[in-house]
Amino acid sequence: MDITNFVVSARNQALLYGDYTTYHRLLAKKLHTSRKKLNIVTKNRSKFTKRGPVTAQQIAENHEFLHLILLTTERAWAHAMRLKAVHSADAKGITGRTRSHIISRLDKAARTAEHLVQILSDPSITPATDVDLLEARAYAAMVRGAAHFEGQNWEDCMRSYATARIIYNALLTPIKSDILKDLLSETIDPSIRYAAYQSKVPRTLAIPTIARKAFPASDEALVAQINKLAPQLLKQGDSDANEGQADAPNAPHSITWRSREVKIEDASIALAIASTESATARLAERLESSDVVLPKEMAGAYDEVLIASQDAADATKRAIDELKEEGVPQSDSRIQSLQITRTAVNYQMISWRIGRNRVLSDASLQKAKIEPPGRKVSRLKEKVVLYDATLQSLESIKELPGVAADDGLLQQLQATTKYFHALKCLSIARSHSLLGQSSNALALTKHAHDQCLQSATFFSKHGASSSDSPILNIDVRQADIQFLQNLLRGELQKCRAIVEIDNLREKAKSTTPQVKIPLVDRLREYPAEGVDLENMVDYPPRVQPIPVKPLFFDVAWNYIDYPGKPPVATADLEEEPAPTPEPKKKGWFGFGR
Repeated sequence: MDITNFVVSARNQALLYGDYTTYHRLLAKKLHTSRKKLNIVTKNRSKFTKRGPVTAQQIAENHEFLHLILLTTERAWAHAMRLKAVHSADAKGITGRTRSHIISRLDKAARTAEHLVQILSDPSITPATDVDLLEARAYAAMVRGAAHFEGQNWEDCMRSYATARIIYNALLTPIKSDILKDLLSETIDPSIRYAAYQSKVPRTLAIPTIARKAFPASDEALVAQINKLAPQLLKQGDSDANEGQADAPNAPHSITWRSREVKIEDASIALAIASTESATARLAERLESSDVVLPKEMAGAYDEVLIASQDAADATKRAIDELKEEGVPQSDSRIQSLQITRTAVNYQMISWRIGRNRVLSDASLQKAKIEPPGRKVSRLKEKVVLYDATLQSLESIKELPGVAADDGLLQQLQATTKYFHALKCLSIARSHSLLGQSSNALALTKHAHDQCLQSATFFSKHGASSSDSPILNIDVRQADIQFLQNLLRGELQKCRAIVEIDNLREKAKSTTPQVKIPLVDRLREYPAEGVDLENMVDYPPRVQPIPVKPLFFDVAWNYIDYPGKPPVATADLEEEPAPTPEPKKKGWFGFGR
């Protein structure tokens, strides 16, 4: 019969594009169509004839009668929800005739749903299975719980919703649908928690425990049907730890954030934190084993921890929203404690998210193999995307409550951001190197080196993590900083050398002479374009001028016979009289006395 899917899918489809008014109008049309199929519709200008309730025999003959009951129930429920939504903004709230009208509509819906349970209970007439009967009972209990909720009958409300929760939990195994999970988390569990609060039930009790205590165990037929599907659901004992009992052995009673300890009063938060700690222990065991080799497998080991930490964050937010809906002021100690808990669990969740990104981007975990430059550039782009996600996660931490006022934490986050920013710049620089853009690679490597140096300076003063655990998270270890600093120092020198060689090559190309100069005449130059072994010296050698002092030529002129030089007698040179010196003039410009 699929009662739950029929109801919930109709609600979701109508509320996705409209509100309860739209849903109420749509149900009226569907009811008219259903009556036409059953040939019981009142024709135009005909006298209305009141018909009796639907019987089990009619449902056995035609399942459209089942849809008729469900549509009638939903129309009354949607009418009540429409009235509640219209008057929710009233200054005095929903009071007087409006509340009475809402309660009467919900009571009609509950009576119609309970009538469906009654006529399906006879297996000799209707072909309903145990699952169909349980679905009808859960639906009727949920609608009756809504009527008690508006009537502020908190004990009865808690009992009705507890019945619906236990039944739907038992139906999770045979139905295996996400619709039941959404119904439990979005409708039933918040109603149980609010009714428990109004009934003065301690918040340290988890919702499964409250539902188990409020469940009407005196209904032996219902208990037998539930035990048939889920034998351990109603039993006390070891299942409490798995289903959310606050006093389970592994459930923490307090949480510490930045040297401040607060108590955990909400059981769902305590169990979610305990689940995170258990998942962390399993993660450490898996990473230390030899089975995990590839980075993707190691990153997959983080998924369980991420899911558990996300559940803790959601449970904290849900607890804060519930207190705000109850009118608890922001200055209340419970709100303040939950805000601290929210910051702590969200910081932990972001830390695990960053750790997963670090595992995926860790180059040391990848096997060395020869790849084309295009494939290497693609891998570097994937790393840059992971580093961007890490930097965005670090920025999101600053938006958590209380972080903006914590100067020490902000400085630590800034240093951590510079560390990951240096890794991102290094990956981009390597991609530029693969593409032959050495100048861009040098500039990016220098920027990465400066960022890493600033991060290392902060952590050297305030201390970095010295843990050698294989689990990676937001904490930057001293070994990681030292390794990156040494790597960037070497990369910087390498990039400078490559840029210098490229500059020499460009200079050599622009100043290439027309005449090829032999190697022996260019020994003072670095052969950037390579050595031409066929042009080492000029052979045969040609006459070339060489630099010689002028005095040498004057002496050599007298002793060397050059072609075309007239002979000069040595005796004549020796007997030649010395020239007579001219008289020295006196005065200005030779005009003197």
